[in-house]
Amino acid sequence: MADFFQTGAIATLHRLGSTNLSRLESELCEFAQNTPIALVLPCHVRELGTPALRLILKELRGARYLKEIVVGIDGANPRDWRRARKIFASLPDRPVLLWNNGPRMQRIYAQLQEADLDIGPQGKGRNVWTCFGYVLASEKSVMVASHDCDITTYSRELLARLCYPVAHPHLGFDFCKGYTARYSTKLHGRVMRLLFTPLMRSLEAILGLQPLLVYLDTFRYPLSGEMCLDLDLVRRVRVPSDWGLEVGMLAEVYRNSAARAICQSELAERYDHKHQELSIRDNEKGLNKMAVDVTKTIFRVMAAEGIKLDSGLFDTLLSAFVRKAEDTLRHYNADAAVNGLHYDRHEEEQAVATFAKSIRVAARAFSDDPLGTPLIPNWNRVQSALPNLLEELQEAVRLDNA
Repeated sequence: MADFFQTGAIATLHRLGSTNLSRLESELCEFAQNTPIALVLPCHVRELGTPALRLILKELRGARYLKEIVVGIDGANPRDWRRARKIFASLPDRPVLLWNNGPRMQRIYAQLQEADLDIGPQGKGRNVWTCFGYVLASEKSVMVASHDCDITTYSRELLARLCYPVAHPHLGFDFCKGYTARYSTKLHGRVMRLLFTPLMRSLEAILGLQPLLVYLDTFRYPLSGEMCLDLDLVRRVRVPSDWGLEVGMLAEVYRNSAARAICQSELAERYDHKHQELSIRDNEKGLNKMAVDVTKTIFRVMAAEGIKLDSGLFDTLLSAFVRKAEDTLRHYNADAAVNGLHYDRHEEEQAVATFAKSIRVAARAFSDDPLGTPLIPNWNRVQSALPNLLEELQEAVRLDNA
């Protein structure tokens, strides 16, 4: 994707040719003297010991500009926790691990619930939010990057290109979203290609050029887990606890930051990771569930912006979406053909039909409960309600890592 086309609403930082990684990292080391950088890794116990995580740890050994690495471990019993500590101890500067299922962290979560601060169910969103809280408590860094732990094509270039725009003292960015072409022997990114983009274009066709929709549609890969943000922004944003994390974060950044301070950066030539099953018949699993959660989040952030959503719009949207998504299949078929990639038209048609059902489920859920599961409160509100919580969080993590 070596082009320099600017999509309009935000700045797009392209990868033009091969990256001089030593230059990037040398400059990041210089920037980090005044702008210390933290890295947050949300990690589920299922990812421990995988080839992807081993590659990530190997690459991170050379990222000398990082001030701290904070890893949130979800789903771990005591045995898993000991294993996680052993695995991550392989890094030269031992990272801090958060045992989110451990008794100390559970007491922290209980305090939040008792104070009527709904942090939602366990999930990636809550994991990232908790790790962000620890970075605030440690007071070692002034910006934080985050990426997933299932990236099978990971390299330090990805992290450097993600951090650089926010760390640079003169570029003026508070938030950076990563994007990368997702393909192997075939095109990937089905939820992005066959749900998100056709849904955005269908909504724009029905409602006109709403600023929020234009903003979301500007991102080359809004569902990516790679982001970097200033710590002041971390204090202000709220996040969903479910699969809507990425879209919810973009909407919160839209509310809390100026467009001129937002950018997206192309991180690598190619990106691959663990792929979810489509789960055609069960909207509580796989990409089907992801599509439902993402769509519900889109509807709720639209409503929060004052955009009226009713049954008539949803009926029109379903028809418009199916037409728009089916039209894009020809484009992707041609793209795959010219690049010599395999393209299964039947599989793609199945995905479109499944996502249409996902939209129907999401629309019904929104109509039944427009507010849905509340966003996790931002850390400014948490500190106002529980002034000592960050110190208690830091102590709980210290004891778990002792």
